Amino acid sequence: MSALPYLPFTRPHIDEATIAGVVEVLRSGWITSGPKVKEFEASLSALLGGRLVRAYNSGTATMEIALRIAGVGPGDEVITTPLSWVSTSNVILEVGATPVFVDIDPVTHNIDLQRLEAAITPATRALLPVDLAGLPVDRDRLYGIAGQYGLRVIEDAAQAIGSNWKGRLIGSFGDLVSFSFHPNKNITTIEGGALVVNNEAEARLAEQYRLQGVVRSGLDGMDVEVLGGKFNLTDVAARVGLGQLPGLERITERRRLLARSYFDQLDPALMAELGVQLPPADFTQSNWHMFQVVLPDARPGLSRAEVMAALHERGIGSGAHYPPIHLFALYRRLGFGPGDFPQAERIGRNILTLPLFPDMEIADVTRVCATLTDILKNPQR
Repeated sequence: MSALPYLPFTRPHIDEATIAGVVEVLRSGWITSGPKVKEFEASLSALLGGRLVRAYNSGTATMEIALRIAGVGPGDEVITTPLSWVSTSNVILEVGATPVFVDIDPVTHNIDLQRLEAAITPATRALLPVDLAGLPVDRDRLYGIAGQYGLRVIEDAAQAIGSNWKGRLIGSFGDLVSFSFHPNKNITTIEGGALVVNNEAEARLAEQYRLQGVVRSGLDGMDVEVLGGKFNLTDVAARVGLGQLPGLERITERRRLLARSYFDQLDPALMAELGVQLPPADFTQSNWHMFQVVLPDARPGLSRAEVMAALHERGIGSGAHYPPIHLFALYRRLGFGPGDFPQAERIGRNILTLPLFPDMEIADVTRVCATLTDILKNPQR
C-alpha cells in the first residue's frame, strides 16, 4: 500500500461558513422544508436566468416528477440511454411507462442521436437523455428531433450543473431539466435535487407531487388533487446548497484545469498504443463531473477490476460509472439482453473513473497518471 494519503475518486468539500450556517438552521428549530429551501430555489432560478425551479430530496425524485408533469404513464414509451445510473430508467418504470434504449455514441458516451429517430414509435411520449460525466448532449439536434415529433424532453442533467451548450448554462433553456446534488456531484446538498419547469402551472404540479399532492388554503384549508409522494428537501440540506452554489464557477474552472492536466500527462500516443480511449477534450462546455477513460477489452492482468484493485493497492480510488442498465436482472426480465446495445456494453464493462475533485492538486493528477500508466504497461507486476 502507498505511503501517501489515500486519494479517493471524489470527495465533497463543505467549508466552515456552510457548517456554521447549518448549525444556525438546526438551532432555529425549522429544519424541514422552509425558508432556506425557498432561498435555495430562488438562487438556482437566478443562476438559470429566472427559470422556475423546485428543490427535492434527490435527483431521482426530480425525474419521476418531471415524467408525471409531462403526462407520461402506462402505455407510453420513453427513449433513453442504457449507459447511466439505473435511476434514469427506473423512474420510467415507476410511472408505468416503458423504457426504450438507444445505443450510445462511442466517443461522447451519450445517447447516439443519429440512432434516436429510428426508435420513435406512435407510443413515444418523451426523450430522456443524460449528460454523462457532465458532457452535454447536442441540444440543437435533441430539440430538433423532439420538436419534429412533438415529444417532451426530460433532461437528466444530474451530472451537468455548471455545464453549458454553446455558452448557455444547462437548465437555463430547454424543457424539463433535472439536477442532482448527491455528495459525488460538483455541488451538493448532501442528498437532493432540483427540477427546472416551464411555467407556473408546472411549478404548482411540481409542488403537489413533491408532498403528497397537498394543496393548502387559508389557515386550516387542505385538499389533495393528485397522488404525490414524500420528496421534499430539508432546510438543513438547502443551507448546504446555499453554501455551495456561489462557488460553482470556481469549482467548474478548477475541474477543467485538473482535466487539462490529465490530458497533458496521459500521453495520447502511448494511451492509443495501450488501447486506452481518452474522453473528448472539451474544456468549454463540460463541467468535468468525472474524468473517465475506457480500458481495452480484458486481457491477462488488465481487466477493469484488476486495474481498480492495483490502483487501490497503491492508494488511489477509482470507480465504474456505469454498468449497462439493460443487462441488470430487472431489465433482462423485461426482454433485454447481451448484444442489444454493443457500444454501451463495451464501454460499460471497460469505463474507468479516475480521481477528480476540486481539492486535488496537480501533483495528485501526476501520481494517478504515472500509476495508471505503470499498471497498464506492466499488468503482471
